[in-house]
Amino acid sequence: MSDPVSTSAPVTTAEIRGLGVEFWVAGEWFPAVVDANFDVRAGKTVAIVGESGSGKSTIALSMMGLLPQNAHVTGSIRVGSTEIVGLDERALRAMRGRSMSMIFQEPMTALNPVYTIGFQIAEMLRSHESMSPNRARQRAIELLELVEIPDPKRRIESYPHELSGGQRQRAMIAQALACDPYLIVADEPTTALDVTVQAEILKLLRDLRDRIDAGIVLITHDMGVVADLADEVVVMQRGKIVETGSTRQVYSAPRDEYTRSLLAAVPHLGAKSGGAGEDRREPWSEPAPEQPTARSSAAAHDPAPVPTTSDDAQSVVVELHKVAIEYPKRGRTPAFRAIDDVSLSIAQGEVLGLVGESGSGKTTIGRALVGLLPFVEGRASVLGHDMVGIKKRDLGAVRSDVSFVFQDPGSSLNPRLPIGESIGEPLRLAKVARGSALDTRVEELLDQVELPRLLRNRYPHELSGGQRQRVGLARALALDPKLLIADEPTSALDVSVQSRVLELFQELQREIGFACLFISHDLAVVEILAERIVVLSKGSIVEEGPREQILHHPRQPYTQRLIAAVPVPDPDEQERRRELRDSLLVHDADAS
Repeated sequence: MSDPVSTSAPVTTAEIRGLGVEFWVAGEWFPAVVDANFDVRAGKTVAIVGESGSGKSTIALSMMGLLPQNAHVTGSIRVGSTEIVGLDERALRAMRGRSMSMIFQEPMTALNPVYTIGFQIAEMLRSHESMSPNRARQRAIELLELVEIPDPKRRIESYPHELSGGQRQRAMIAQALACDPYLIVADEPTTALDVTVQAEILKLLRDLRDRIDAGIVLITHDMGVVADLADEVVVMQRGKIVETGSTRQVYSAPRDEYTRSLLAAVPHLGAKSGGAGEDRREPWSEPAPEQPTARSSAAAHDPAPVPTTSDDAQSVVVELHKVAIEYPKRGRTPAFRAIDDVSLSIAQGEVLGLVGESGSGKTTIGRALVGLLPFVEGRASVLGHDMVGIKKRDLGAVRSDVSFVFQDPGSSLNPRLPIGESIGEPLRLAKVARGSALDTRVEELLDQVELPRLLRNRYPHELSGGQRQRVGLARALALDPKLLIADEPTSALDVSVQSRVLELFQELQREIGFACLFISHDLAVVEILAERIVVLSKGSIVEEGPREQILHHPRQPYTQRLIAAVPVPDPDEQERRRELRDSLLVHDADAS
């Protein structure tokens, strides 16, 4: 695994020519990929981008020989010197892991939960190499060191659920690298990760690509990730490749109209406050302008007193004062304090952005606001209700005015109910409407979220991801909530669908005027929606203030690192941001 020393032209590790994939469904052949052509060279990354259903993952599965039995493949896929199309299953199994390997989107479902990660990496090694158990274990430790998992000799005995999301993804990468493949297919490898962990995984993939000289096929809808990692870009629409080229060429001078629309739909951190000619130096490199000082930490700030007049009390929807939130004790597991000494408020009609890394406590606050977790200290008021020690029988009054929009509507909607029934269920349970009045209200809600009324009899699995998220939004708005808690509502959507859902969210918020706690790790999305931003780390507030101040003049090093980790859809800008982030990390390491 030494660094490559050859300066000759890169060797082609995969060659796709005239690839076509069709699926036999309900007595018909449906084309998923039509006449695809591209090459993957050693030491280079080719990104395949496009909307959901464009054929990206179908190509990835075709290259690995993992398509279902109702698929028909034509054309040619050559990996190294081997033709994949038509290869029997036994030969494919011999190639998977040795010559080509895959990094899946969600390692929690791809890794076996009943085996340690060390066993699973060793299993890959021993299935392809003549290797003793002890040698396989030692090699597994070396691979965990390679992907920079801390304390690999201990972590090798860990089960997948005992690792963080970033560590699980690193373990999957280690497994994929076990037999030194020369082709790696990465299917949305960072979608489920927060921005700082994503930045670490992207840096790891860049370093490994250069170190092992493998060709990488990157499947993603995140154009910032493409700008960070890819050398070449393949743009797909409805199963066809509409544009190919170098990353810089595609981003700076896209030839196809669809590519231009795809790039225009990408939320770009800083785009809300500046144009193309704006000075692109990081704003925190200069002194912040004089303005009211934002809270730099919960302990260092004594929040404004709770309003006492009736008009002020009505204008504040959420008021938290030095609260603590705990996950209750279960069996021998002691209570866990996830939030400590946090103070924040949300005014009527305001959108407050809550950002931070995974595990920082963002979702915990959202759950506590609807009574799913207890406030154990401080003062907490939601719509005038005291939430500290609130009884279960009193939660109904709170929940009738508070709604949740979940990250994955596919799992939060009942798969056995048509979407019309799912949308109308809160109205029926609250005894607000029945019969024809209920039907009328459901149709009004479908109109509000711009879904055709004829979809009301469809089931969730029959809708696209963007349509399901609109259903989740319609259901959340059914009872005209005064407070909406949106927990990562767009993170699973591709950029063009995300763009329209965000526009719809803004329109509805202006029209209805609900207050909103918008939870996200995507700072570009938060910039679009939120007037104020609260930055959370390890259960405490690090920084709080107006959007402009937090995103363009952050005072705290943690906030600066968080912003520097956000990938932007510009290869040159992204390269500069990587260097900035690395310098911030070095500075923090020296300071500690």
